[in-house]
Amino acid sequence: MKAQALINSVPSLSPYKWYGKVTRVVGLTIESKGPQASIGDLCYIIVGKTKQTKVKAEVVGFRDENVLLMPLDGTMEISPGSLVEATGKPLEIKVGNGLIGHVIDGCGELMTKGPLPKGLTSFPTDNTPPNPLARPRIHEKMSLGVRAIDSLFTVGKGQRIGIFAGSGVGKSTLLSMLVKNSAADVNVIALIGERGREVKDFIERDLGEEGLRKTVLVVATSDQPALMRIKGAMTATAVAEYFRNQGLHVNLMMDSVTRFAMAQREIGLAVGEPPTSKGYTPSVFAMLPKLLERSGTDALGSITAFYTVLVDGDDMNEPIADAVRGILDGHLVLDRKLANKGQFPAINVLRSVSRVMADITDDTHRACADRVRTLLSIFDENEDLINIGAYKRGASREIDEAIQMHPQIISFLKQATDEATNVDESVQRLLNEFGRGER
Repeated sequence: MKAQALINSVPSLSPYKWYGKVTRVVGLTIESKGPQASIGDLCYIIVGKTKQTKVKAEVVGFRDENVLLMPLDGTMEISPGSLVEATGKPLEIKVGNGLIGHVIDGCGELMTKGPLPKGLTSFPTDNTPPNPLARPRIHEKMSLGVRAIDSLFTVGKGQRIGIFAGSGVGKSTLLSMLVKNSAADVNVIALIGERGREVKDFIERDLGEEGLRKTVLVVATSDQPALMRIKGAMTATAVAEYFRNQGLHVNLMMDSVTRFAMAQREIGLAVGEPPTSKGYTPSVFAMLPKLLERSGTDALGSITAFYTVLVDGDDMNEPIADAVRGILDGHLVLDRKLANKGQFPAINVLRSVSRVMADITDDTHRACADRVRTLLSIFDENEDLINIGAYKRGASREIDEAIQMHPQIISFLKQATDEATNVDESVQRLLNEFGRGER
């Protein structure tokens, strides 16, 4: 089959190689006279006087008759007149079952710098989302192993969820629980813009050998060029798409979409885009739906996706949080106040929502989940009066019930990181503890 594919590709091959020359470097933007290339094409910049090496770069725009490139590596050794070689195609990665259990960078290369496993096939990183009419509806529950989510925000196979939180509120810990306990066939985790120190911490402390065994980890640290951070998100999504095409149920987890947006802002400003909302360029808000819509269901399999969003100062209405919330199928808000009280996972039940829960749960389950939310809402509205002793028991039957049930609800929502559960157990416990005769 590979031989036939090579034969079929012969008519599209060009008999020429196109070259250009570097004329200017400003920041991370490289201008060159030529080569003939299109937006998104991968090019190689040939550097070095004694030992020549190739620096990967991507075409990101044009200025007059010059080509604007962004490097996937550093700009060291690039000089005026350096040759720019066009490949005529965008970046492709090697992917397959042999990649499971490995850590790769944004270009699909092993972080250990060793050779890739054998038996992998080429796959493009920038793909179009599935046709909306070809997407099956979400109708099957996905067991995530986190009691608060499985019972109150039941997630379906192919749903896309945002995890919104400030720094240090437990996003990474929640992701590790999802990796270890979820019922997915394969996990794909993208660490975009993370501190280099935290990568190994996440692998050894949060993920562990058990989690890594069915996971592909894609890493693009904060010190790498902006384009590499964008490619990290694209590569992780492409790996998830490949496994979805094999008919598997995939968990895609990206930490974080905010750093992806910041990387695109860097590129947009560098090529001359005007800044708009809080300095973000228009291309950021064009790229977000293109990335986020690639996950979900298609005719072959599903990608259940979790995207973390950093909210500066816990502001849920900042531009990226607002844009992402409008695209996804639900969101979980992690609350610093709850984390400070020692409630983990620190999910704020009243500010979180799953938009497909109504399609995959029965009336009894939903009524019970609504009761828990109502009791928490009543307690939250009257918490100040209760704490200062201004509320007298017996004044309101609803408030009395909320006060009585509150410790039981908090105990239900708390879960240790090593505590394993599944969706059926979580729902049954919800019905047993908070049902009104439905059990």
